Amino acid sequence: MASTQVNPTRMELSRQKKKLVTATKGHKLLKDKRDELMRQFLDLVRENMALRERVEAGIREANKNFVVAKAGMSEETLHTAMMAPKQGVYLETGKKNIMSVDIPVFEYKTRTADENDIYSYGFAFTSSDLDDAVKSLADILPDMLKLAETEKACQLMSAEIEKTRRRVNALEHVIIPRAQANIKYITMKLDENERSTQIRLMKVKDMMLEEAHHYKERQAAAVVE
Repeated sequence: MASTQVNPTRMELSRQKKKLVTATKGHKLLKDKRDELMRQFLDLVRENMALRERVEAGIREANKNFVVAKAGMSEETLHTAMMAPKQGVYLETGKKNIMSVDIPVFEYKTRTADENDIYSYGFAFTSSDLDDAVKSLADILPDMLKLAETEKACQLMSAEIEKTRRRVNALEHVIIPRAQANIKYITMKLDENERSTQIRLMKVKDMMLEEAHHYKERQAAAVVE
């Protein structure tokens, strides 16, 4: 429906046409962005599901090994073995931009490059099940960080998809139809004004012709007299 606040002038008509062109281009660009975001979002969701399955399987395996290790060792020995870790992990965060969405990127570094430093104890008084449990946790650490990264990326992209969807709907159902209605309203008003002007000009012309005809008749009558 055309806005009652629109002035039916040629300048306003030109402004509304430019607005319609801009809105139409923006609508296409936002639809393309929404579709690409959806495609990448679905890829991330599939990756997230695969990562979650691997992480949960790894945690279950580590928990099972810890339970077995605890059953074969005294609690004091287990606590002593895990009391002073040799290895340290440092997390670094960054970001990458995907379709104007800043996605977090997690990277980790260990304090030392020796893979055996994950074991903070000697092997003489501990069971191999404890070694397996520690190794299981160390192995799933990269997948855990990647899982956290993809889950946060999914949250951010879903929010961006929703925001883009609202903008597309606003353009498609409000802004573009309103601009089209305003253009139609202004065009009709201008045509109506033009027809009214033509009618007035025709009436003025008829009046002038009639006046000229009467004048000629008066002139002819004066000559006869």
